[in-house]
Amino acid sequence: MYSIRYIIILLSVFSGASAQSRLDSLYTIWEEQNSPDSIRAIALLDYIYEGPFATRPDSAINLAKRLYEFTKKTDYKIGTVDALNLSGYTFFRMGDYPKALASYQEGLTLSEKIEYKKGIADISLRTGFVYHDNEDILSALKHYERSLKIYEELDDLDGKGMVYNELGSIYRAKGDFDKALDYYSKSIAINKEYDDEMGNSAMYINIGNLYLAQEDYIKSLDYFQKGLIIEEKKKDKLGIASALAGIGSVYMEQGNSSEALDFLQRSLNISEGVNDTQGSSNTMLVISDIFLDKANYSKAINYCKKSLALAKRVGDLGGQEDSCACLYEAYRALGNANKALVYHEQMLALADSVQYEETAIKLQQMEFSKQVMADSLMQVEKDMEVQMKHRAEVLRKDKNRNLAIGAGLFFLLLAIGFFSRWRYVKKSRAIIKKEKDRSEHLLLNILPAEIAEELKEKGEAAARDFDLVSILFTDFKGFTEKSATLSAAELIGEINHCFKAFDLICEKYGVEKIKTIGDAYMAAGGLPVPSGDSVQNTILAALEMQSYMNDRIAEKEADDGFTFEMRLGIHTGPVVAGIVGVKKFQYDIWGDTVNTASRMESNGFVGKVNISQDTYELIKEDPKFTFEHRGKIQVKGKGAIDMWFVEKA
Repeated sequence: MYSIRYIIILLSVFSGASAQSRLDSLYTIWEEQNSPDSIRAIALLDYIYEGPFATRPDSAINLAKRLYEFTKKTDYKIGTVDALNLSGYTFFRMGDYPKALASYQEGLTLSEKIEYKKGIADISLRTGFVYHDNEDILSALKHYERSLKIYEELDDLDGKGMVYNELGSIYRAKGDFDKALDYYSKSIAINKEYDDEMGNSAMYINIGNLYLAQEDYIKSLDYFQKGLIIEEKKKDKLGIASALAGIGSVYMEQGNSSEALDFLQRSLNISEGVNDTQGSSNTMLVISDIFLDKANYSKAINYCKKSLALAKRVGDLGGQEDSCACLYEAYRALGNANKALVYHEQMLALADSVQYEETAIKLQQMEFSKQVMADSLMQVEKDMEVQMKHRAEVLRKDKNRNLAIGAGLFFLLLAIGFFSRWRYVKKSRAIIKKEKDRSEHLLLNILPAEIAEELKEKGEAAARDFDLVSILFTDFKGFTEKSATLSAAELIGEINHCFKAFDLICEKYGVEKIKTIGDAYMAAGGLPVPSGDSVQNTILAALEMQSYMNDRIAEKEADDGFTFEMRLGIHTGPVVAGIVGVKKFQYDIWGDTVNTASRMESNGFVGKVNISQDTYELIKEDPKFTFEHRGKIQVKGKGAIDMWFVEKA
């Protein structure tokens, strides 16, 4: 046992010594002034890739700059392209996308000028990496397609394998796991053909992510660990960080947060140590998810903000969107509706920039082109077979020729007709499904989910009686006066900002928004599904709305802007609820409870939540609240009504 271990240690030492000896030899060739310029340039290029590229990216950048200056001085243009390709790839791995693209653009221009096809293909592929990382999949596909075409012309298996790996990642992101695995497997097979197991580490890590997305944690962990072993042999710090992050993500999904944080922190330390901005941003985002699940919102916000800053630095739209979503969830959980709304708006704006539909179309076009080529070859073989049979038939019986040709044309036209019909039906179904999804989304935005389902099933939704519903009304003080001094855009913009915040608050507490009437906002707790805590939740939502408006007033005063002061009233009692009309219909409620709730608002005070005696009786024992009795207030059409101000205890 000890002798085997000793042999393994000796082999490791000799392997390390051999690698260092090769690096020393390459650097010696580079420094040899009497060697041909091209030999010196190639030696330095190999030295960088085999040495500092994986372990010391900063040094690799400096050496690549020396290589670039040397090849420019000696007019060795292919060497200049290789130097720019190396610089761009190193900048990319460090997350500095603008510098990566600048290097690639210069290298691509020179490659095209000297007709260096291998250089064009390599740089197009790596330019695609940049767009791929930044969620601009359409641009990435354009560059992958160009590089794949050239690799096929050159019969460059290694190049094709790299493109297959990227296409696999795109299909993985789309959720087409079978096609993704197929492309990864093709790439692995090419490396095995070259006997290059070391080149499979990236594919193993990608397959690990694939199985992670499918929640097959055993296979996912196995592939991440296979990738990690190879990356550690290569001493590729960025690869090691990626594998560690993958393992940490598996443990996170399994609910083992302590193991997950250990691996993720190790990954983050490596990424930060080599200035890998993109890797650091992604890992911080995963760590923030763990703290969100543990309800440690302060730490989650800290990591989310750091991740957002790094994603902005490198222009990663997808990373920015995920970071904003994280911050929205954290602030929402803390009850900070103002900040939650800010990040929610940013998240929606970023989501609109991702070209999902165009990406799907482009992928279909690529697959269709490949299928057409394959089908064409098969058709040629079939046509030849038909022609041979046809000639034999002609020799045997000439008079059947016209009949055979006619039948062939008939079936060909029939096939074309069936194909056109199939394509039309398929396209129509896709359009119908898209429109149906859009209609359902719109319906759920107008009606409560339960009412929408009833409407879809029965074609109508019957009105229902509810015994205990808390009606909430808000109104902005001085709205009419301010509307006379402001532009329509300013006025509507501020109302919309406030009402969007109210929508989020209502969603948080399970209160159903009913409608807005001018500057008034109406909502109800306890319908369409009654609940025992609906009165309490309606009060909590009301208090948070007033708190939001107080914060908004302070914020606007600091910026010399404007907003509104608000009155808010609540009354609880029976109502009738249902759908109004058959065109531009809406879910509405009726009854004396609604009128009384409106009176609670109009007789309230700015910044206060005014409730009726009936509502007070239902929550007076709740320790969450304190109450101030206002006495009997004379109400138009109602007489004197007891009213109370409510606040949080």
